[in-house]
Amino acid sequence: MHTLDQAHLSSLPSTVVRPGYDRSKVRAGIAHIGVGGFHRAHEAIYTDRALARPGQEGWGLCGINLLPHDAAMAAAMKKQDGLYTVSEMAPDGSHVSRVVECMVEYLYAPDSPEAVLAKLSHPDIRIVSLTITEGGYLIDEHGTFNLKHPAVAHDLAHPGSPQGVFGYLVEALARRRAAGVKPFTVMSCDNLRHNGSQAKRAVVAFAKARDPELAAWIEREVAFPNGMVDRITPATDNAARQKLRDLTQVDDAAPVICEDFIQWVLEDNFPNGRPEWDAVGVMFTQDVSPYEDAKIRLLNATHTMLSYPAYLSGLRKVDDALHDPLFFGYLRGFLDHDAGVWLKSLPGLDIPSYKDKLLERFGNRAVGDQLARLCMDGGSKISGFVLPTLHPILANNRPYHRIAFFLAAYDRYLKGTDEKGEPHTLNEPNARHLLEPVIKSDSPMTLIQLKEVVGTQIPAHPGFVELYLKLRKQIDEQGVVATLKSLDASRESPPSAQA
Repeated sequence: MHTLDQAHLSSLPSTVVRPGYDRSKVRAGIAHIGVGGFHRAHEAIYTDRALARPGQEGWGLCGINLLPHDAAMAAAMKKQDGLYTVSEMAPDGSHVSRVVECMVEYLYAPDSPEAVLAKLSHPDIRIVSLTITEGGYLIDEHGTFNLKHPAVAHDLAHPGSPQGVFGYLVEALARRRAAGVKPFTVMSCDNLRHNGSQAKRAVVAFAKARDPELAAWIEREVAFPNGMVDRITPATDNAARQKLRDLTQVDDAAPVICEDFIQWVLEDNFPNGRPEWDAVGVMFTQDVSPYEDAKIRLLNATHTMLSYPAYLSGLRKVDDALHDPLFFGYLRGFLDHDAGVWLKSLPGLDIPSYKDKLLERFGNRAVGDQLARLCMDGGSKISGFVLPTLHPILANNRPYHRIAFFLAAYDRYLKGTDEKGEPHTLNEPNARHLLEPVIKSDSPMTLIQLKEVVGTQIPAHPGFVELYLKLRKQIDEQGVVATLKSLDASRESPPSAQA
């Protein structure tokens, strides 16, 4: 078993691909907050590719984690000098394993908040990128930033020793402004519609609560490009970690497994410069909105639609669900008749082919993505991923039975056990406080009336509510599979309106 750190980098097995640049010459020009599996399989891969091009040495990564539960990642990155392996798995079972070398610095904020602030304030850092989860932007369905969040309240009271991401960003921007240093670009890499605009909204709202003049400067001077990111990256559990050790023969404490597909569409709005990502596969565009819309309505929404019904039925792997004709048909129906009808093909993104490719990717046996991962943070995902499709469905009198079934399954999932009585952890890091009444309630109406999660149109639509209640009762009495089998018979619209 090969050791993974800077001293042993040259002795890694020849089967592990290296990017082909001199790491000793690279310095950090990007600070990334939220070092997890997805970032390390996505932005870091494109950056690794770019660093192999001439003149790109100033675009290395400084990884930053802020939260106590990131301690294991911090220990691994420090032990391994920021190095880790990524194994890209194709549907046919073939794979490529590579070592990623672009993270030339790493900081763990709980150990030294000031070191993080100093790094973010340094002129070398020209981009600060983020993967903080969809709910991490603390913006509700009305577009209001949550100034009462504990981390926000703390950081407004103690700007020099922040805990949360917006406290760090705004304090670093304030220091750069005071020192006459150009601001960094803030680049969200989260699966969030208009992710750059959402990041701007959160940062400006925080700054306004601290210092209106600073907020005005940020609005005027700081760029927040929108981007669409895509790569299925399961969490690396112990079984996957051992599988990757056997595969690579590398003793990696933080390996990443992912599919071989990768995509990034990005608005070219980087006043302080950027790597040559366009030369290594990133698609740049003036307006990423239609690409975001397609990806969120199709990939993210389909993942969400699958998650709770399949998990309740006893399945645990995404690929197992996709190889089940019942769940495959359910997702095919959602893509073809619910989400896909509102979308048009775009340059580089043919919608019919994209839908077919999605189902192939979800069924990739070599990746073996976990349904439990998809079940995370449903209270934050539903409004962003599912409601944008439901609203035009209701407005155009189209069938909504699949989404009513999904919400009924979500309500059942929140009771904390699957259909076999096996308990599961409700992993709702951002909306748990909103969902507590639903978790404790015996009435399925509690969820459907929770406007912060399901919006305002559902409770105002008697037909939807009636069908949802019917399906919720049927799930209790007959189970998810039987309910799903009978779903077509539950269509609520007249035949002429059905798709």
